Amino acid sequence: MNGFGRLGLFAMGIVTIMMFLPMALFPQKTERDNLLSGISSGKTRVLDLSYAINDKLVPWPGDERVFEAKINATVEKNGYFTRSFWMLEHYGTHLDAPVHFPPGKTTVDQIPAKQLFGPAVVLDVRAEGAKDADYRVPAARVEEWEKKHGKISEGSIVLLRTGWASRWPDAQKYRDQDAQGKMHFPGFSAEAAKLLISRKVSGIGCDTLSADYGASEDFAVHHLVLGAGLYQLENLADFREVPEAGAFLVVAPIKLEGGSGGAVRVFAIWQ
Repeated sequence: MNGFGRLGLFAMGIVTIMMFLPMALFPQKTERDNLLSGISSGKTRVLDLSYAINDKLVPWPGDERVFEAKINATVEKNGYFTRSFWMLEHYGTHLDAPVHFPPGKTTVDQIPAKQLFGPAVVLDVRAEGAKDADYRVPAARVEEWEKKHGKISEGSIVLLRTGWASRWPDAQKYRDQDAQGKMHFPGFSAEAAKLLISRKVSGIGCDTLSADYGASEDFAVHHLVLGAGLYQLENLADFREVPEAGAFLVVAPIKLEGGSGGAVRVFAIWQ
């Protein structure tokens, strides 16, 4: 057989191998590609987990001046419409940057972009919260989720679904303050926070005023989580439709230079 013949057989062999290699080695589309491409067609669900900002949201007790908006120009007078506004960094649906509590150092504008995208891990504790408003999610509850769905992957964003979003925007019900002014709502425990930090998650979130339970006085979770370089999402809107596993989160905070936190849009996407 001459050289051209051997070359032809070699080429045919390569083509044959290519045809029968497992499709996994040459995927036409990744699962995430399908997830994103399905948004425009409606096959992929997109849920906004953020409240619209106004002066009627539930503030932290003691915060009096929280949001103000002023009209600067009108279409009738100026031919266009603009406003200026002022608001607290920690008001409405917002992100706590690590610098918010020591020993955290990172400001909101310094959070790496890759930390703002990640798989959603939803811990549904509505039943426990209904029985005990001071419920603190134990590490065992996180491990229970992992037994069902697999080990929490690095870069995940862990959300606590307490059911408190159903009380929004009724400040009295949402804060659930007693006669001494102490608030009562569920939160993460320090032990659960330590476990999640060891899993190298990017952040945690909740549908309450704080990642710590309402009656907390030492804010242990804030110190642990923010001190480890993670962020916290607080006052998330109702996300009861989001599955416990399988959704993906997009976290888009205001890029405020030097900020301890700020308003954030959070989107959950899943099929």
